[in-house]
Order: sequence, then structure tokens, then C-alpha cells
Amino acid sequence: MSETQLQQVEQVLSLYKFRKKRIRPLLKRSAVAIILQEIEAEVRILMIKRAESDGDAWSGQMAFPGGRMDPGDRHGFDVAVRETREEIGLTLGAADPCIGRLSEVMTRPMLMRRRMVVSPYVFRMNREVEFTPNREVAEVVPVPLKFLLDRGNRESMTWPHRGVQIPLPCYRYEGRCIWGISLMMLDELLGLLEL
Repeated sequence: MSETQLQQVEQVLSLYKFRKKRIRPLLKRSAVAIILQEIEAEVRILMIKRAESDGDAWSGQMAFPGGRMDPGDRHGFDVAVRETREEIGLTLGAADPCIGRLSEVMTRPMLMRRRMVVSPYVFRMNREVEFTPNREVAEVVPVPLKFLLDRGNRESMTWPHRGVQIPLPCYRYEGRCIWGISLMMLDELLGLLEL
């Protein structure tokens, strides 16, 4: 993807009317940072592979840096920036502008946890950085946007839920499976780029 195409992403997002969940005031909130990094004319989406951890409903899954809103957070943007700094050691600043938002998504209720509303913020970054993942993150994975835009790379997987094998769409990138809420967010972004 060239610089011109990345500018197109910015333009599309600047005009995009993302959707908010009406029930959001009644639920816990969280936010994530979807970071588009351009290095040597290649755009990559920075994802994380969560560390394997007992009691973590998303243990070992591919995700975006992010987390729950704390009482001191003014809004989701602050959460996305704070959690990115805490999880991968990346401080998003003026050089890495937020170029838009995607629609809010809701998590599925898991174990004793209630549903949560997740707000995705999209950032643009044109620099190389060293990541310092914390204990919640096994690795930072830059996924080429070109790989995701190629529908031939789309696969399916089965998710075992209450004794039933449910077929779901996914991408498998270098042995890692991208699915679920992260894929829902990516699909919205990819849909905008394919217009």
C-alpha cells in the first residue's frame, strides 16, 4: 500500500460515521488502538499476541493494544493511549495522530464477566520503534495490510462453545489466528478500504 493509499485511509476515516452502542452508559467500557505503521512503503497493522494466562478469557489471542476504562480516564481515546503505553511501551503522541474511529463492538459475556463496549481508535505511525511488551503481551505482531486485503488469505476455524463446534472466519498469519472481536474491527476497516 503506497503513501497515497494511506492518505486515502485517512480521508475515508475522516468522513466515516462510526456507530456507538446505545447501551454503552450501562456497561463497562474499554478501548483499543489500531495502529497503521508505514515503513518503506508497506503499511502494517500492529497487533499483539496476548500472553498465556489462567483466568484471562482472551489468553493467547491476537488483539490490539487496549483495555478497560479506569475512573480517571476522560474518554476512550485516553484509554487507548494509556493501554498502548502500558502494554507495548509505545507512547502515541503528536507524531502518531489518531486518524479516526471505528464502530463500537460488544464483547460476549464470559464466565463471571459482563459484556463490555469496546471503542476502536485508529492511529497513523510513520516511524520505527522498539517495543517493550509487559507481562500481558507475549509479542507485538506487525500484520501487513496487504495480507488482510487479499481475501484469498481468509480462512475458517471452529470455535468450541458449550459442546458445539461453531465455524467462524479468521486469518492465519505466520501461525497466529486472527478472529473474533479483533476480526470484526478489521473487517469494518477493510470494508471501508474496499469501497
